[in-house]
Amino acid sequence: MKNFTSVENLNDLQSMIKKALEIKANPLAKPNKGNGKTIGLVFLNSSLRTRLSSQIAAQNLGLNVLMLNAAQEAWNLEYNDGVVMDGGTVEHIKDAIEVLNQYCDIIAVRCFAGMKSKEDDTTEIILSQFEKHAKVPVVSLESATRHPLQSFADCITITENWKQEKKPKVVLTWAPHVKPIAHAVANSFTEWMQALDVDLVIANPEGYDLDPNFVKDTPVVHNQDEALKGADFIYVKNWSSFDDYATMPEVKEDWLLSLEKLKTTNDAKVMHCLPVRRNLELSDEVMDSEHAIIYQQAKNRIFSAQSVFSEILNALK
Repeated sequence: MKNFTSVENLNDLQSMIKKALEIKANPLAKPNKGNGKTIGLVFLNSSLRTRLSSQIAAQNLGLNVLMLNAAQEAWNLEYNDGVVMDGGTVEHIKDAIEVLNQYCDIIAVRCFAGMKSKEDDTTEIILSQFEKHAKVPVVSLESATRHPLQSFADCITITENWKQEKKPKVVLTWAPHVKPIAHAVANSFTEWMQALDVDLVIANPEGYDLDPNFVKDTPVVHNQDEALKGADFIYVKNWSSFDDYATMPEVKEDWLLSLEKLKTTNDAKVMHCLPVRRNLELSDEVMDSEHAIIYQQAKNRIFSAQSVFSEILNALK
């Protein structure tokens, strides 16, 4: 593995899940594997779980960790080529990446969708620069269209909680929010569930269909109650419109998941990537119930990151 930006970078998802679970059982089994190597964790956006889990994962392997809160602590970055930089940007992204090449053996970067230009976001204007200019492996800690380490952790969590022979029914359901939210988590979860080979259903209101390039042939249902019937796992997440990009079409139906709605499920486990706006995206009664496995997901972020970093270190030797 050289770069890690999507599930497509894995040769075998099931073997990676198995490796992550082995690491979870003994996170400090190889405390010197990364000795003499440095990972740069570059954050262009806010973070709690991604920041801490990535740092713990790297330290468990003995990596030296450089943490850069680039949006607050670095120079304002320019992303477009050929421009006269006589405005508010001070350093071109390719120069910053070239410097990181000198300091780091692995570069891990977190950036969000700008939510202004569909073209900029779908073409990954920021992450693509790292992939183009980095001379060391690049790990996506989230990008405009995907959140692969989160989705990997979600696969680990589902695997831990499913012991039956049949495929689980997994429902990705839209939830309300107060502002337009990017598609990265929903896109990525869809992509990884397709690779995990579960029975996936996407539930969202009219006007909120995801990018067809991610949905592919996954069933999309515009009635949440219908989608939830017989569900084994429910992943709750908000996202804005893709067709009318970054807008929030009016929704009249009640899409807040409640214990009452869970009665038609197969005693479903409820998932969310966090942070969550309680009683807007997800009710207290569900968040604090035995249905929720949300904090288990958060813990598994360590082991998804550690297994990816470990694979990259294998390739560096």
